Amino acid sequence: MKKVVILVLIFWTLVVGAETFAQPMMKGSGGWGPGSQYGRMYDPKAVETMTGTVEKVEKITPGKGMSYGIHLKVKTEKESIDVHLGPGWYIDNQDIKIAAGDKVDIKGSRVTFQGKPVIIAAEVKKGDEVLQLRDENGFPVWAGWRRR
Repeated sequence: MKKVVILVLIFWTLVVGAETFAQPMMKGSGGWGPGSQYGRMYDPKAVETMTGTVEKVEKITPGKGMSYGIHLKVKTEKESIDVHLGPGWYIDNQDIKIAAGDKVDIKGSRVTFQGKPVIIAAEVKKGDEVLQLRDENGFPVWAGWRRR
């Protein structure tokens, strides 16, 4: 009987251990936390404001092991630029919905991502609605979202 119990415990340990290692290595924020490599890209000294029209809304995965995020392609008078909003699990749960054709005002940090200029958004305004994504220091609002 003891041998059966020991074998069951060993089997259970192997099954649970294998399942744990098979999952991608994500922290509670899906890799979108302020201390992550991606989170540290936001530069408060490189913040700018722009107005444009949303050309596309897409899901992206900015880095290995991260959960998907929401990304806009925005056409301004000067350029067409990618705008990274934040993790899909956060953006999808906000009241404001952004779609292709929407006119938006974006405040964010211009950085280089995968060799191209992008804006990591801190705030997106659409009409009277505001989607707040980061504070003035670049700290993501979703980092404390689940604690409410």
